[in-house]
Amino acid sequence: MPPLLNIIALATFAASLSTRAMDPVLPHVAEDMSVTVATAAGLSAVTAFSFAIVQPLIGAAADIFGKGRLMLVCLVLLGISNVAGALCTSYAALFVTRIFAGIASGGVFPVALGMASDLVPVPQRQVAIGRTIAGTMGGNLLGASFAGVIGDLVGWRGVLVVLGVLVLAVSIAVGLGFQRGDAIATSRRMKLTDLRQGYRQIFSNPNARVCYSAVFIEGCCVLGLFPYVAAFLFELGETRLSIAGIVIAGFAVGGLFYTMTVSRFLALLGVRGMMISGAMLVAAQIVAVGLGPDWRIQLLSFVAMGWGFYMLHGCLQVFASQLSEQARATALSLHSFFFYMGQTAGPVAYGLSLSWAGKFPTLAVNALVIAILGLVCAWLLVGKAASRLR
Repeated sequence: MPPLLNIIALATFAASLSTRAMDPVLPHVAEDMSVTVATAAGLSAVTAFSFAIVQPLIGAAADIFGKGRLMLVCLVLLGISNVAGALCTSYAALFVTRIFAGIASGGVFPVALGMASDLVPVPQRQVAIGRTIAGTMGGNLLGASFAGVIGDLVGWRGVLVVLGVLVLAVSIAVGLGFQRGDAIATSRRMKLTDLRQGYRQIFSNPNARVCYSAVFIEGCCVLGLFPYVAAFLFELGETRLSIAGIVIAGFAVGGLFYTMTVSRFLALLGVRGMMISGAMLVAAQIVAVGLGPDWRIQLLSFVAMGWGFYMLHGCLQVFASQLSEQARATALSLHSFFFYMGQTAGPVAYGLSLSWAGKFPTLAVNALVIAILGLVCAWLLVGKAASRLR
């Protein structure tokens, strides 16, 4: 694998530090800002929404101006947004900073996938993407777990300050790494006049509808659950934010297990088997969380959930990377657009369903949807692309 993949993974690590960091501290944000937990969950939703809404523009900008340069600008913006959020004295101001944080995060991960896909041929692409995901999972793991610990010690504002400083420091290291690897200068670019043809090529591929619909459902049913984990634990009498952070971080641990085992399980199960097995594993763990066990059992469930999720999601990412060779960054950015739109809708849908139907019925329905999704994706994503991935 090319050494530049390690720099790309570092960039995704820095960007993903903020992705789940607010979830464990939402109850304290709600108390400090005098809003409900459901309202505070809007911070997670708006971050995901702003991440999603810029994806069509981010993908086009990356293909036109260069992937490496865009990633660096977005890392700096993310660091500044986090520090600014720590200084906010109103929920509205904090809400705005999370919008900018979402936009900045949106300029890193899908572009990183495009760079990784450019560097390796199709037979090795899922392993290369797995390494990129490892950076993301490491960031999610540390972001969620340390956010809970820091939140207990110095509050949610301290969480944002630490995150901002770390992201800015990593952006310097990534910039130096890109210059040595000549990534900024050699990033493959496309002309503005090529964009229309790129979009036409993407949406003329029948796999586009399947991939984009599937990741929207994933984001809604799985990631939409996360803002409510701390509240679920509060109901069980566990009010330590560090515990909520550890439980959520279990999902990232499962993602890391996926990156370490993807080549072995891909050879053993094939793409269709990975999709079905991953979806069933996720569905089972969502049901387990709905039963409200001790936090230690929920931690194990989140580890298994993360492992299963990326078995399915990783396959979808590879299919998305093949929708258009000419406009790969655009195709992957659209993939992230639909994924994060699902994460935007998810907390809202969960909140409405929890108030109407209750905890277990809500989680059980979402588990059923994910199980069906795995079967449908395995059935529909067929043909030459699936054959090449085996």
